[in-house]
Amino acid sequence: MPNAEKLAKKQQYFDKLIDLCVNTPKALIVGIDHVASKQMQNIRMELRGKAVVVMGKNTMIRKALQLGHEQYPDAGLDTLRASIKGNLGFIFATKCELDDICTVLDKFVLESAAKSGQVSMVNLDIPSGPTGMDPSQTSFFQTLNIATKIVKGQIELISNFQILKEGEKVSASAAALLGKLGIKPFNYKMEVEMVFQDGGVFPAAVLDIQDSVLMSKFLAGVNNMAALSRELGIPTEAGLPHAFGNAFKNVAALIADVSFTFKEVEEVKKFLDDPDAYAAANPAPAAAAGGAAPAAAKAEAKKVEEEEEEDDGADFDLFG
Repeated sequence: MPNAEKLAKKQQYFDKLIDLCVNTPKALIVGIDHVASKQMQNIRMELRGKAVVVMGKNTMIRKALQLGHEQYPDAGLDTLRASIKGNLGFIFATKCELDDICTVLDKFVLESAAKSGQVSMVNLDIPSGPTGMDPSQTSFFQTLNIATKIVKGQIELISNFQILKEGEKVSASAAALLGKLGIKPFNYKMEVEMVFQDGGVFPAAVLDIQDSVLMSKFLAGVNNMAALSRELGIPTEAGLPHAFGNAFKNVAALIADVSFTFKEVEEVKKFLDDPDAYAAANPAPAAAAGGAAPAAAKAEAKKVEEEEEEDDGADFDLFG
């Protein structure tokens, strides 16, 4: 009976994970190293009704995804299965956006003290100045070759000292000193590792891409398509506005000097009939043009004057 119950629970887990992967369009794959059970509980409670948190052993997750790929070969579960490496879990966004889940994950961060032999995730400096420790504890600093002095009955650091380096193991002396100073250098939370959406797996960096960046990339592609279609003479939806604009310019130029008109070119003909009125309505461009015109006139006058001076000295010929 216990084996039957265990198999039933496994099958229930498989069915749940497969159903969420197939029917929920987007999910976050999160790393849960060093995440405490209390943190996990708080995150589940905060996301209740908005997202579904699914955790499990790698062997269980990979087996479920293998079975899911056999049932739904086009759902991209084989790609997802290949990405499951390490201590990972899923958060499926059922009634919220992925950014909302990230906001919740950032709320629950656990500070932790450094432990001997642990790989440091940060660079940490102990600042210069008083430490609050009495002179009897100078041995902790001497072990790490930290320069100190005694000021007003307490140990004081002469200069900043880097006690932790990212990627290096924490020594026993460094862990003991940080404990004495009451410094907890590490912060643990659910880290977003990847994004699963519409059968594809993407790095977590895609969540940092702003809408403005996507719009600029899209518009750049539209402009390239419009230019290509105009150059080849093949009408496309991107190139049609430019084609109509050029056609209108040609029509306006054609009827500029004739009495025939229609509504769309009336403003153009008004401008051609009285350009000064439009110049008055746009003083900045007019001023710029006015400032450029005298400068051009002065340059032209100077050029003519120089030419006249050169002509004055040309009264003689080759034979004297």
